[in-house]
Amino acid sequence: MNAVEKEPCKKRGPVPAAVDLFCGAGGLSYGMRRAGVRICAGIDMDAACRYPFEANVGARFYEADAADISPEFVESLFPEDCPRVLAGCAPCQPFSTYSRRGPGDRWKLLSKFGDLVDRLRPDVVTMENVPGLMRHPVFERYVEALKRAGYHCGYSVVPCAEYGVPQTRKRLVLLASRLGDIKLGPPTHCEGTFVTVGDAIRHLAPIRAGDTLPADRLHKASSMSAKNMRRILSSAPGGTWSDWDAGLRATCHARAAGRSYRSVYGRMEWDKPGPTITTQFYGFGHGRFGHPEQDRAISLREGALLQTFPPEYAFVPDGEDVYLNRIGRLIGNAVPVRLGAAIGRCIVKHVEDHSGR
Repeated sequence: MNAVEKEPCKKRGPVPAAVDLFCGAGGLSYGMRRAGVRICAGIDMDAACRYPFEANVGARFYEADAADISPEFVESLFPEDCPRVLAGCAPCQPFSTYSRRGPGDRWKLLSKFGDLVDRLRPDVVTMENVPGLMRHPVFERYVEALKRAGYHCGYSVVPCAEYGVPQTRKRLVLLASRLGDIKLGPPTHCEGTFVTVGDAIRHLAPIRAGDTLPADRLHKASSMSAKNMRRILSSAPGGTWSDWDAGLRATCHARAAGRSYRSVYGRMEWDKPGPTITTQFYGFGHGRFGHPEQDRAISLREGALLQTFPPEYAFVPDGEDVYLNRIGRLIGNAVPVRLGAAIGRCIVKHVEDHSGR
């Protein structure tokens, strides 16, 4: 725990109050706050999250490893006499098929979150993670532990495009409540009304690879090697590297094991939701992150808009350098704001429906 004096949320009332573990840059908290949830604090071990969380969410940030915090500390962050919400979107990397962490690391954070729920007994619990988590026995044990503790649990794999996020991203969303049955509200969008890449970023001023728009420091694109420039010039929206001349293809794609990875080195399409925004979305070779028309990967601003952060969301103080890898990590790790708002609306309505019971 850092040495900064704690400042618990002082307000009282029936409005649900949340503490956000693994809060990141604040995507979930910002979305929930928009929906009417009072955000009391965020906790994350990444110091770079402090400024965007505090500046935009308006709640106190604590730099700490969630595996080391005590239930007493978390409890001190909640106000009295109002419904409590504990949010815990543990980093998804331990449950990814690409992770090289050992089994102990995979389960520690989720187990810690379960321990905090057991000790604190918040009224509502929400957790968001990669769908692959459902395949692991630890998730089944976690859900069973919630049920034994008296929680009503609902969870599903949510296509984020159905809640206004211009991505094909899918996320596991769990909601649990001591008050009664709870589940995410119905989708707000469907095929034909999905928010597209064009809806999200077409209005932005054009820039070149390696450039930054002076009027918007976050509208910054990474530079490209000469070979990658030739590759993107040979790429059409929705196409793949298999469309290129053989001389442009990466060596790994010539091997049988690499032939199925067609989602890298591609351009987005204006009239469809984009791919899942990852922590390296600013690099052309890390996914289908090529701009639909301009010869570059998408900028930090474009990635933030695709994650449904509002244009005014501040990731660094005025005058501070904007680093692609740092801000890209914050944006890519975030819960999309509109998904956070959908979760928040569900929680607010649930609390209202069960008030006085």
